[in-house]
Amino acid sequence: QVQLVESGGGSVQAGGALRLSCAVSRSTDDYVCLGWFRQAPGKERETIAARDSDGRTSYADYVKGRFTISKDNAKSSLYLQMNNLETEDTGMYYCVALRYWSSGGYCYGSGSWGQGIQVTVLS
Repeated sequence: QVQLVESGGGSVQAGGALRLSCAVSRSTDDYVCLGWFRQAPGKERETIAARDSDGRTSYADYVKGRFTISKDNAKSSLYLQMNNLETEDTGMYYCVALRYWSSGGYCYGSGSWGQGIQVTVLS
């Protein structure tokens, strides 16, 4: 399986920005979908952003216009640029490489998950 390691989390004031990075250990050609999930305190894990092997992207409604997912093949990395952060964006963020891309624009199926990284947005 591919190994995924997130970095770039931390604490930031509301309205600020963070860029999460996900280092990928090897080719992700076996995985159609790369993405980011978030688990907020007391809530279920949910898709925030996803990118399929053709470069199509999708976002949860509440991050559209604020978050951008991107991939740099030369650096073997996946990114999540998060702008205009809100306190509701607080949570653990997970990088994923999964087998399938759904018609609804999220990743699912078997694959790999990073260990997660904490993002805290302060009011």
